[in-house]
Amino acid sequence: MGRQRAYDKSLQSSCSGSDMDRDSDIELDDNDNAAETDNLVAEPQYDGGSHHRHRSPHTHSDMGMDMDIEHDVGDGTGPTQRRRTEASAIPVYVTIHRIRRLVIAAIRDPYTLDQLRAPHIDLRVVRPLADRLYNADDPSIVYCLLANRVQFLRSQSDEALYQTVNVARAAVCELIATRVLHRFHEEHDDRPGLLLLANVLVSGFDPFDAAPATVRREGRPVIQQERGGHEFRLTALKLAILSESKILIGSLACQRVVNAVYRGLVVYTPLSFVDILPDHYKDRPISLYEPRRASILNHRRLIVPRLRNMIELAHFAVLLCLYVLTMIYRGDQDPGTLGVYEAAFAIFTAGWVLEQFAAIIEHGWEVHAQNLWSFLDLTFILIFGVYGVFRVMELWWSPDDYYALPILCIAAPILLTRIAFNFMPDNIVFIALHAMMRDFMRLTFIAIWCFAGFLLGLGWLMRTTAADPEDGAPWSGDGSGTPVPVPAPQSQLASNNSASWVTIGKWLLWIWFGLDGTGIERTAEFHFILGPTLAVTFAFLGNTLFLTILVAILTNTFSKIISNEASEIQFRRAVLTFQGVKSDSIFAYPPPFNIVALFVMLPLKFIVGPAMFHTINVAVIKIINWPLLLLIALYERRRVWARSTRSGRRWHFGLSPYGDIQAVFGAEPPGDVVELLEKLDAVDDFVDHEVAGAGAGLSTDRQFGLHLDPGKSSSTRRRKLSAGTVAV
Repeated sequence: MGRQRAYDKSLQSSCSGSDMDRDSDIELDDNDNAAETDNLVAEPQYDGGSHHRHRSPHTHSDMGMDMDIEHDVGDGTGPTQRRRTEASAIPVYVTIHRIRRLVIAAIRDPYTLDQLRAPHIDLRVVRPLADRLYNADDPSIVYCLLANRVQFLRSQSDEALYQTVNVARAAVCELIATRVLHRFHEEHDDRPGLLLLANVLVSGFDPFDAAPATVRREGRPVIQQERGGHEFRLTALKLAILSESKILIGSLACQRVVNAVYRGLVVYTPLSFVDILPDHYKDRPISLYEPRRASILNHRRLIVPRLRNMIELAHFAVLLCLYVLTMIYRGDQDPGTLGVYEAAFAIFTAGWVLEQFAAIIEHGWEVHAQNLWSFLDLTFILIFGVYGVFRVMELWWSPDDYYALPILCIAAPILLTRIAFNFMPDNIVFIALHAMMRDFMRLTFIAIWCFAGFLLGLGWLMRTTAADPEDGAPWSGDGSGTPVPVPAPQSQLASNNSASWVTIGKWLLWIWFGLDGTGIERTAEFHFILGPTLAVTFAFLGNTLFLTILVAILTNTFSKIISNEASEIQFRRAVLTFQGVKSDSIFAYPPPFNIVALFVMLPLKFIVGPAMFHTINVAVIKIINWPLLLLIALYERRRVWARSTRSGRRWHFGLSPYGDIQAVFGAEPPGDVVELLEKLDAVDDFVDHEVAGAGAGLSTDRQFGLHLDPGKSSSTRRRKLSAGTVAV
């Protein structure tokens, strides 16, 4: 009770404090100030201690900009601003260790995921743990469960004895987190519920919250960058991506938040690891966006994931066009001079590389690597870096050389493949290709590491074996009359064996791909027994064994991805959404203006105060992006106006005989029909009876002290009987 009162007190103080901050914010002008403070939709304050919800007689879709943003949800008592709860009021540190103790006590055997999802284990372990840990007043439960999942997955690589057990414990944490998140969604599936789910998934929580002072001093990492108290906070969605919790991310509740964030309905200031150009004078709480109350030039819309992906695609399209023009007209210029197209390509690409570098350090490589085209971007950056080094050397020291542009030619397959990934990010073939490339690179590295010994062995054998006695090689006796070969001088060996290291490597490469067996014959010149033996052994291991293993592993990876196609696509969409919400203001400057901002705005930040820098930064961003911001504002307002003036009747055009089937599920049944349905079938009582019957044969798990209450979760459920969603 004390914890709940503290949470309620912090919620009230957060609401009042946010309103005071909102009134005292410094903006560029009056219109901007009004827009920044009015673009948050007023929502009724959520009473966490009650399981009842206030529904509006008209219900709309919860996802995206297509929903009626004007729709007002309330109980008639007057709306209040719901603000993000301060995580300092939640003892996250205690909750994390509580979950760890319960999961370790409950899981002592190496269960598989299918076994853990089986009905008997679900009723004996997963549901009781979820019922025990669920607290409608605590949005940090999902974060704490995913934090334990990350730790169990890392522990399984360090503790070989408990490797499979820790994997099972990590899976249990994900299943419990999915069930807890589903409970939040079931009990709060209205518009305030969307805000609550967003607080659960994208609010930042400190793992050392309420930890003892000695633990904080010993366990705290060094602060990388000041964020006004938000330095150590992570979100549940980020932990889900890091741990690849695809079951949780694919759940309805998580996808509801992901879609709302992707379309810009839910807006917030994200947390980042390091920002190149930080501007955190105003950290916006999680809120619902109202486009008609926002400024015409709202610079914060540049970090909406759907719009951000389009902007980045446009940037890459410009880069690709400049690259093509550079390659087409490369023969019309002097190698010692820099052409117009090449100069434009080099400058724009430098800005694009800065943008990619900022994206990597914002959330770390582990999160960025989950992006489908991350390996393509890294390869192109490497090629561009080598090109830049050689081009500078050509321009300054040796204008007669011609190495840079030929190096740039090999970037063509990278860029064209990358543009295909951008156009079809949800294509299962590209998703499978991304996963298979990781396995392929890992196995190729292992193969090169292991089979490099064959190259060394053949090279040393060529240089240490004496020539044939018939060719005049020196021989000596050992006193018993038996001739003993004496190694020939190095100059003589070099003349007798003309093969070089490059030639030997070429022989092994042809053997690897099964193209040519010349190397097997020529190695007899090194030693008539040992040379062919090494070559044939390499052929068996490389061409036969390794390639068979490689094909088997890639086939297994592809089959796993195809079997979980829906979850894989939803996971990649969540990654794109999470990475699309940018914290660093350097992303608001398109290439190559971001290079100018790096050398002008960053030093300015250390000269002026935070408020003045924020004002200048916002003004410059709006001046640079005003055409794009104007188009975004007009588009969003047009969508809202079109939605508000649209007739409630849905017209179905065409000659399809199935239009009535879709129309009958298009609206909620009236109240009298719902009452009749409840009289015919009491759904809650039916579900309670079925769950109780399923658990009748299962005794209480006395070992762990977990008690199953079949009616606990279902008694508080409210189901929508239309075609929208049916919570089960």
